[in-house]
Amino acid sequence: MTSKNTNKILLIIQRSNGDVLLSLSLIKALFENFNQPQIDILVNDDTILVAKILPFINHIYTFSYLKKQSSRFKQEQNLIASIFRKYDLSVNLTSSDRSVIYALLASKKSISAVEKNHAKSWWKKYFLSFYYYFDSSKHILLNNLEPLNLLNINHEKIQEPIKSSAETHSIVGSMLKKKGINKYIIFHPSAQYLYKIYPKHLRDRFLFLLNSLDVPILITGTNNQIDLNIKNELPSLPNIYDFIGETSLEEYIALSQTALAYIGMDTLNTHIAASQSKRIFAIFGPTNLSMWSPWSNALKTGTTQNNPLQTYDNITIFQASFPCVSCGKAGCNDKNGRSECLYVIMPEKIFNEVSYWYKNVSI
Repeated sequence: MTSKNTNKILLIIQRSNGDVLLSLSLIKALFENFNQPQIDILVNDDTILVAKILPFINHIYTFSYLKKQSSRFKQEQNLIASIFRKYDLSVNLTSSDRSVIYALLASKKSISAVEKNHAKSWWKKYFLSFYYYFDSSKHILLNNLEPLNLLNINHEKIQEPIKSSAETHSIVGSMLKKKGINKYIIFHPSAQYLYKIYPKHLRDRFLFLLNSLDVPILITGTNNQIDLNIKNELPSLPNIYDFIGETSLEEYIALSQTALAYIGMDTLNTHIAASQSKRIFAIFGPTNLSMWSPWSNALKTGTTQNNPLQTYDNITIFQASFPCVSCGKAGCNDKNGRSECLYVIMPEKIFNEVSYWYKNVSI
């Protein structure tokens, strides 16, 4: 299966931004093992910005759920025509019926994640060249590396960082210089979904506490509506710097790379910081830590434990002490509603950990 004649590979990732980012270690290993093949990627259109910054990628196909609603068969027809038997190997990291069918049609040699439920996966196991079980009790990075095990490709269990260009670092450096900022800490208060976001009244208390550290705190975010709402609510404090909407994703990665530390929610930016081995203080609500905790490259693990406060390697995680944590739901109503567990994580508790690190450990 590890034929050196594998010149064209299609990678299919129809999940979230984090899944796409944490595919980089797999992509790099495939690129190096098969002597720099053409690697194309198929992702959902709401993750294309992450896909665009991945190295070693030749072409990006996108699937749109909006197009699915308006003209489903046209989109499917165009995608299938674009990938049909164009590849020597297809690798699918998601177990949905659609993504498995794409993998089967793209190449005669196909690897895919499948469900453990045999009633759902029997036909996938029959037609696929190789398969593995998607395991929600295992970190997403390890799930994404499973195809390498099936291909007998050696790999390190590390999360590869995205490397920014010298030009991007120069742009970010100029931005910081204009504001008179040298050393700084990033606080990323937003997330893709509202149920993952720390409440405003607690966030404001936390910002007032962070302001007392007498080190610049850069508040980061994008131009989406969730982030812009946070931007409009930020208190005016001398050591709090509003960077929301000020950087591209690649510029943000460069900004994160030179930060002293990262504070943030359960979101893509936390995994970016983890790949850079930053000092991390992460605030988690209902998300499953076994799969989505920040990965430690030094320990080659995330965490599988739920605790109100835990530290492993360079990562500290804050959670509620509720018995339902972490439930894995999209808010308490499982419909992107309020997560009660985020309302009981006191800002003083987070600040005490950040302050102790900054005053006693930080260089």
